Amino acid sequence: MTKNALLFLSVIAILAGCSSARQMASGPQAEQAIHKLIDQYSLARATKDTALLKQILIPEIDQLVSSGEWRRGIRTAIRGMQRSSTNNPGTRTLTIEQVRFFNRGSAVADARYVIENPDGSARRMWSTFILVLDHKQWKIAAIRNMLPAARD
Repeated sequence: MTKNALLFLSVIAILAGCSSARQMASGPQAEQAIHKLIDQYSLARATKDTALLKQILIPEIDQLVSSGEWRRGIRTAIRGMQRSSTNNPGTRTLTIEQVRFFNRGSAVADARYVIENPDGSARRMWSTFILVLDHKQWKIAAIRNMLPAARD
């Protein structure tokens, strides 16, 4: 094979890799990866899996919960998540309503967040996840939980 043919094939391979990376960062595959990430977050919360949380959260994570408490940094966030799960037992369900991509490396996912309490009542909230692409893996950079106020 000639040098020109090898160069041509190398350029084609690089361009194909760039194209698939671009698609992965903001297309259906990325949206699917984000759904999987939020499922992993739910699982980690339910099972109190701190190792999984450390894999899917960035170190600078910040979280604003419905009580108004800020949790800044991965250690504080994980401790707060564990405390909240212990103090507020129940089955947590996150259902993504929409994912929006801002660029190839950042997105936001809005989800309905329901906590089914042991007594059968339910707490219905919203969660917004700010997501970043970190070494080809989507991670959670921030979480905002909101408990809607009663309408007048």
